[in-house]
Amino acid sequence: TQWQSTQMHMLPRPSQAPIVTAGRPAGEVAQALWQRLLAEPWPLPLQALAAGTALVGGAVRDGLLGCLEPQPDLDFVVDGDAIALTRQLARDHGGTVVILDVDHNIARLVLGGWNLDLARRGGSSLEADLLRRDYSVNAIALPLPAGGGEASALVDPSGGLGHLQQRQLVALSEANLLADPLRLLRGIRLASSLGFALEPSSAAWIQSHGAQLTTVAGERVLAELTKLAAAQQGERGLAQALAWNLLQGWGADASANLAGLSLERARQRGLLEGEIEWALPLARICALLPPQALAGLRSSNRLQQRCRALRHWQQQVAQVGCWANLPEPSCLALQRQLEADFPALVLLLAEPAPQLLERWRNPADPLFHPRSPLDGRSLQQQLAIPAGPELGQLLEHLSLERSFGRLAPGPEGEGAALAAAESWWRQRQGRRRD
Repeated sequence: TQWQSTQMHMLPRPSQAPIVTAGRPAGEVAQALWQRLLAEPWPLPLQALAAGTALVGGAVRDGLLGCLEPQPDLDFVVDGDAIALTRQLARDHGGTVVILDVDHNIARLVLGGWNLDLARRGGSSLEADLLRRDYSVNAIALPLPAGGGEASALVDPSGGLGHLQQRQLVALSEANLLADPLRLLRGIRLASSLGFALEPSSAAWIQSHGAQLTTVAGERVLAELTKLAAAQQGERGLAQALAWNLLQGWGADASANLAGLSLERARQRGLLEGEIEWALPLARICALLPPQALAGLRSSNRLQQRCRALRHWQQQVAQVGCWANLPEPSCLALQRQLEADFPALVLLLAEPAPQLLERWRNPADPLFHPRSPLDGRSLQQQLAIPAGPELGQLLEHLSLERSFGRLAPGPEGEGAALAAAESWWRQRQGRRRD
């Protein structure tokens, strides 16, 4: 619906059986992965990619685990100039080129709803490139088969296949993590979204160097936090990032009650699955990051406004005990500010409110989707009310009367609304003369 406006969505759950299982021959694993990856045709022919190209990263990992998204992001390692190749692909096949990293020669081709990232190989071989990455489950490559044939083998120099089977997240080295401190937070995010255990040495490195996250660009940190907030057990991962001192330098709320923002509790609160998809990540981000922290992370103004409103009304409701105790003008202001985000507020409140959610789901509910029964132009034309602050106050009065059932909604209530407006205006004029 139009109310479900957000950029945060829960990450997909496994939808297929894992390919990587104990005792399965390596060649069979590679062929099964290849078939799964090509179940949805790629937006450009394989022949367009140069010999020696390998698919790496999340698509390989998720394909092996059985949780591959439709149109997954495809990350390729190529020999030679990746930026030049990306531009050539755009000329030959269309799409938009985005330069991601000039120094490391990485570019993106956006084509037909797909993101294809191309990076120049680092090191003297594909194995050397993989060993420079963050975690072993991300350091598995599938070389593209020549001539449209079948994939023959996976390249796995760090034992990532075994770690996938063991459901364990293992960092390749402490130095690799520090080469890009965002990898510290990514480790927590991957463990939370995949349901993996962090290997003890990897966990110790993350805890030891958590403060290094402040050296990373805020936009990158926020993007990682947004993904973590959308993980099935994201509340645990965010709490772990707080406990391990990754986020205090960014102004995160150390007292955030993240334990209550679980998937199970969202269902208990009466949210539908489609509402949980966006409301739960939003509530987690709101609880963790005050608006000033979001500003430091260079979030959009829109996200800052949404979180500021959610935090404000969470506090207001807590002060009066429950939603029903709010004064009428406050109820109206709440619904105006949170018309699109009300399920996220329900998750942040101390008490469940299933009956309020039912009203919010009804687009004709006059309080949860407030509208004035008359617009300013009609009032100016029919009652000769001049434009100005008093006209705005009258519109607010009419909205309040309609929201609480004292004016009928729809065309049948327009006559009563006009009479109410005229009475309000006469009383205002009378007080002015007095």
